[in-house]
Amino acid sequence: MKKSIMALGSLLMLGATASAQKVAFEEYTLDNGLHVILHQDKSAPVIVTSVMYHVGAKDEAPDRTGFAHFFEHLLFEGTQNIKRGEWFKIVTANGGNNNANTTDDRTYYYEVFPSNNLELGLWMESERMMHPVINQIGVDTQNEVVKEEKRLRYDNQPYGAMLAQVKKNMFKVHPYRWTTIGDMAHLDAATLAEFQAFNKKFYIPNNAVLVVAGDLDVDQTKKWVKQYFGAIPKGTPVTRQKFEEAPITKQFTATYEDPNIQLPMVVTAYRTPAMSTKDARTLDMVSSLLSDGKSSRMYKKIVDEKKMALQIGAFNYSQEDYGVYFVYAIPMQPFTAEQVLKEADAEIVRLQTELISEKEFTKLQNQIENRYVNNNSRVEDVADNLATYYLLYGDVNLINTEIDIYRSITREDIREAAKKYLSTNQRLVLDYVPAKDKAQN
Repeated sequence: MKKSIMALGSLLMLGATASAQKVAFEEYTLDNGLHVILHQDKSAPVIVTSVMYHVGAKDEAPDRTGFAHFFEHLLFEGTQNIKRGEWFKIVTANGGNNNANTTDDRTYYYEVFPSNNLELGLWMESERMMHPVINQIGVDTQNEVVKEEKRLRYDNQPYGAMLAQVKKNMFKVHPYRWTTIGDMAHLDAATLAEFQAFNKKFYIPNNAVLVVAGDLDVDQTKKWVKQYFGAIPKGTPVTRQKFEEAPITKQFTATYEDPNIQLPMVVTAYRTPAMSTKDARTLDMVSSLLSDGKSSRMYKKIVDEKKMALQIGAFNYSQEDYGVYFVYAIPMQPFTAEQVLKEADAEIVRLQTELISEKEFTKLQNQIENRYVNNNSRVEDVADNLATYYLLYGDVNLINTEIDIYRSITREDIREAAKKYLSTNQRLVLDYVPAKDKAQN
């Protein structure tokens, strides 16, 4: 879930395999259904209080997209006991920082404080859950904020519409077909009552997990958790409709004209299984092999040696229900998108027909181990991972054991995953080109 759309982090480790300490935690559930995870780490006087709600863009109505992301902003507006505009002032005045983020599957809020402000962090998150003020002035204010974010990050960002174009073509019935930021016309048309109903349905204790991580006293933390969250009423259990996409059995194409670019990009996209599967993790390893770093197969051959592309990448965009495997490239003149795609396809065919060498495999394992260690290197990351493994995977202890799944993946598994999911007859080819008036200038 932490992969960038345009580039994966280059985490090469060529020496000894990294090692990580086991992440200790305690979990329990309050009577109102709120799941609680505590992780003690006294290495620094820092505390993280975070709440992840099981609501994302996929939980929206097709004519009301963007609600979950909108609430990422709206629930900072204020509460019955935190005046409008005071949330961030309280956090910064107490030496902390905070943020939130939304995906298609969940919404995550967190604060990082000096550990002597743990009670404050718990109180603020309980206020967000129990006493949010959702009124017209807050809705109108955040509507403008979201519109500006869309203009900056999507409408006016070079290649900013790539993910949206792939999603709408790859998914016909699943809500993954729309973007997390949504359609601004849907937000404009929504009534205050609709926003209030969305909050009542999803932002409830039995649809959330509270993670407290850092320099904490376990017994005292439990008392405060009960004090601030125990009285919040349980909500009506959330029921979700299952959406199943028909298999892709024939290559299909699409074109998108982007007014913000001068160089075309070619994108291929393949539908992949849910993030919780072993195959999804195998495809993560395929991505590392193909494009993670300058010594990776695609970069070395197509960018470095043949100088056919300015940039190339491959990554598995994993989500709770489905994933999408991307291969993208920006051709270097005079090479065409078709020529670059042919070279990229040849590397995939090579994976499908030949076992990778033992040397490559060892390097790949080292990369995965190193990434695993880095993903748990900060207490903020540990808190995020604990919440994610509980809410989207159903197993908190994957924070310690998921690496064993990666270690169990063989060279044969890599070859079979490439054959199973990356065939040309089950993909989208997207020509992402400059707008015609832009190209003529």
